[in-house]
Amino acid sequence: MQRPLPGKAIRLFVTDLDGCMTVPFETPQWPDYTQIRALQLQSQDDPSIPPMSICTGRPMPYAEAQAQFLGIRLPFVFESGGGLYDLTTNTLSWNPVVTEVLKADIDAIRSWAHRDIFPNFPGAIPEFAKFTDVGLIHRDSSVIDRIYALATTEIAAHFPLFEVHKTDVSVNIIVKEANKGRGLELLSETLDIPLDQMAYIGDSSGDIPGLQRVGMAFAPQNAQPAVKEASHLVTEFDATAGVLEAYHWIIQHNLRV
Repeated sequence: MQRPLPGKAIRLFVTDLDGCMTVPFETPQWPDYTQIRALQLQSQDDPSIPPMSICTGRPMPYAEAQAQFLGIRLPFVFESGGGLYDLTTNTLSWNPVVTEVLKADIDAIRSWAHRDIFPNFPGAIPEFAKFTDVGLIHRDSSVIDRIYALATTEIAAHFPLFEVHKTDVSVNIIVKEANKGRGLELLSETLDIPLDQMAYIGDSSGDIPGLQRVGMAFAPQNAQPAVKEASHLVTEFDATAGVLEAYHWIIQHNLRV
């Protein structure tokens, strides 16, 4: 246990996707995924079970598909904190901090990637359908480490309003004021649920701003060390099984408070 647990019930459980609900390039762990979905649906009738939402760096179409699979009807965050999508009203809203000036910077970062990254790292591809940030993908984590080093240098030198994060298979260049911390704040404001009554689970550096803001922060066993340090609780299991484990912890917490 890294941080003291909250004294209030958790009213919303928010999950990251890659590294949590699913593992990139692998078939989902359907038995665990199905149990998570069952708990999320049961939340409609059982007050001890909080409903779920999503806060992911992935683009909206992928996040929307995952929300449909899980039976989520609440708004969710995509592109870290770049956008919010409401499934019930089919309404998409963009973070207003991403101005036209920043969009020009995003285009410039994409141009840099096409000039300096993709030709030099065979197998590297852009993360398609993104608008407020730039994602670079490769299956080899050692290649990702090299791309991350180059991206960190480039962003620090030329784009001070952006920050760089990485997972095992991606490098994500995002607007500093549209990170996952802000994404969870958008959810809090939209749903009128205080951050200290929300739980979040994440596995990579991009999740830390979100984990630092919520009442109950989880890291799956496969999370990066810094993410585990930023969390209240680290699950025994990796990825999907870890999310299910966290969900049960939240339910037991709610039954006690």
